[in-house]
Amino acid sequence: MTYAAMRSMDRSNETEMMKSLYPLCKWMLALVAALSAVPPASAEIRNRLVAIVNDQVITLHELDTRVRELTGYTPDELKEKSEQTYIETRRRVLDDLIDQKIALQKIKELEIKVEPREVDQAIEKVKEDNQLTQEGLLEKLKERGMTYESYRKSLQTELERAQLINYEVQSKIVLTEESIEKYYREHIDEFASSGKVRLGLIFLKQTDPADKNEARALQQKAQEILSAIQAGEDFGKLAKKFSSGPGAKEGGDLGVFKLSELDAELSKQIAGLSDGDVTKPIIRPDGIRIIKVVEKDREGVKSLDQVRSAIQSLLFREEVEKRYDAWLSDSRKKAYIKIIF
Repeated sequence: MTYAAMRSMDRSNETEMMKSLYPLCKWMLALVAALSAVPPASAEIRNRLVAIVNDQVITLHELDTRVRELTGYTPDELKEKSEQTYIETRRRVLDDLIDQKIALQKIKELEIKVEPREVDQAIEKVKEDNQLTQEGLLEKLKERGMTYESYRKSLQTELERAQLINYEVQSKIVLTEESIEKYYREHIDEFASSGKVRLGLIFLKQTDPADKNEARALQQKAQEILSAIQAGEDFGKLAKKFSSGPGAKEGGDLGVFKLSELDAELSKQIAGLSDGDVTKPIIRPDGIRIIKVVEKDREGVKSLDQVRSAIQSLLFREEVEKRYDAWLSDSRKKAYIKIIF
């Protein structure tokens, strides 16, 4: 059965696997996003072969381009800085290019294809992670001498390689409960919590502490807001509308605090509250506060159930990397590889 046939049978599973594979391939997407133009050189020198991998070749132009992508320096600039670094970098980059050629040959053999919509999704992910608009992305590509179409093609290649990893490695991994429990026992200290809380605030400011009418009006408003919260209205929207305190524009979000950092009065106010609970109006001379416990992480060691998903993801990534390295090593042994320089 061809890869294409298998893919059509199990596309939904593949999508989930691709999501979990994204951290492993993030460096690949970063390299594509950092592509730069290389200085002019004669066609003869640029096209000189430096390696043969089965029926494919690696040119000096490819090698020099990748060196610049990884280091930010041209080979000549790198050589000026350190002869030893130059030699080691070229060898490491050439090894990486050889691995890529082997992977691309397997991609072709398995008939792996990436749909245009998958490339679109990858581009949107890059834009989201780097807070770029479409115009901003195009400008970045222009600065690096790269067209949008060549960028799409590069991303497509990396996504095809990601699917290869899924086919050859990831889909064969099964994590046992014993391995998860073993990791938890051996790294128990990593799951200790110092006790933290995320708080939200609605602050009704009193401009004149001596004004009793103003104080009564604020207390009435605070009770109305509290009743609205208890009736199910969104705390964040009410904070944006009524709060004069910090984080009002962000829905009253104050951020995360260690429980030990809170003053004694506030600690007492939220002591018995759970996630999502709010305090009664806290009246002080400068105004009235309503505090929400957005999320509370009590001091102590997290249970295995609380961290199981994180451990699974970590062990899965480690196993993917280990097996892919082993697959590449085996594939290199079977391939015809000749390094010319």
